[in-house]
Amino acid sequence: PIPLACGLALAVSSTLAFARHDATAEPAAVKVAPADGQHDFDFEFGTWKTHVSRRLHPLSGSSNWVELEGTSVVRKLLDGQANLVELDIAGPSGRIAGTSLRLYNSEARQWSLNYASIGAGTFTAPLFGKFRNKRGEFFGQDTLGGRTILVRFIIACATPDRCRFEQAFSADGGATWEDNWIATDTRID
Repeated sequence: PIPLACGLALAVSSTLAFARHDATAEPAAVKVAPADGQHDFDFEFGTWKTHVSRRLHPLSGSSNWVELEGTSVVRKLLDGQANLVELDIAGPSGRIAGTSLRLYNSEARQWSLNYASIGAGTFTAPLFGKFRNKRGEFFGQDTLGGRTILVRFIIACATPDRCRFEQAFSADGGATWEDNWIATDTRID
């Protein structure tokens, strides 16, 4: 039998020889788990003053915009895996009131944004996406005037108390985009 001290020396010597040999080989790829985005919207919980510029007739060649003012209230649901936005804005063109239910899919690591206006009483087609470098990008399909369009929604915050939301439509498969909704939110509380 090999004495314990000799056995340990042999094991250490073999390990060092393997490590020296292995150091010349290509390094193994390090697997990094994708970030869990469940708390991506935590920054937004609270009440916000909302200023909206809205294109009256998107994808029609019109450049007529209207201005609306009001509030957005964002509430956390299900420990952050969902949240609810209540929007209430008005201006010379009328009032827009609605809600957005945002749901996090932990398996896909992405959010769905589901909007319903009080007038329509149903959800629009959902948008799907996630945040990268504190910028949220969400995409989906919808219909406008009987034709299928793409929708893009971007969320970017310059500071914790000021955020910008932009919605754009594309009728050419995403080759070009036309903004139709630009909201600037300023935190009230």
